[in-house]
Amino acid sequence: MTATISLPPTAEAQAEADDRASSSSALRLSLAPTGPAPSLLDGAWWPRSRDLESELPSLTAVLDPLWGRITRVTVNPTHWPVVPRKVSVAGHVVKVGWFLAEQDPHELLLLSYRMGRWNLLVVPPQTTPVSAAWLMAAASDPLGTSTASRLMEEAARLRTVSETDRAVEAVWDSEGGHEARDPAARPRIPTVTAALPHQPIGR
Repeated sequence: MTATISLPPTAEAQAEADDRASSSSALRLSLAPTGPAPSLLDGAWWPRSRDLESELPSLTAVLDPLWGRITRVTVNPTHWPVVPRKVSVAGHVVKVGWFLAEQDPHELLLLSYRMGRWNLLVVPPQTTPVSAAWLMAAASDPLGTSTASRLMEEAARLRTVSETDRAVEAVWDSEGGHEARDPAARPRIPTVTAALPHQPIGR
């Protein structure tokens, strides 16, 4: 999945963001558009590992021009085996801190000096593409009211339901279900449709 970045208000900034997205195809990022009512999350980031020292530079390099220079990042150490004190990013240093009880374990907090703060859902690196796509869309919903942990719980529930449905269908297939001549005689297979939140295309 390539980087998905909500577009800034000016055409020039939009072009610059597009150039950064194409040159940073390995970055998996989805940002919510700015709106009158701020949501709990500003988007989602899907890193490829739990190595902050190697993952943070590419993330902040894309966010610096959009949000202002990122000067500090905090995480919950529950899912990060090593939390470095500082990370070098494109000519400057980003300080890294951690909070155990105060910060959602699935959230990354970014601070920009005199500009503001943003919260990103961190999609676990091992997440399947289908679940990751759902999580990134949900976290980028400008009307979202769920915390990072709540979204992770919902994604796990949907995944369990989907796996159960596939198991039921596999049993049905093994018993000749698709070969039944009378459609009315086929057992009803329960289905679940999870509506994806609206994916923003611009600010």
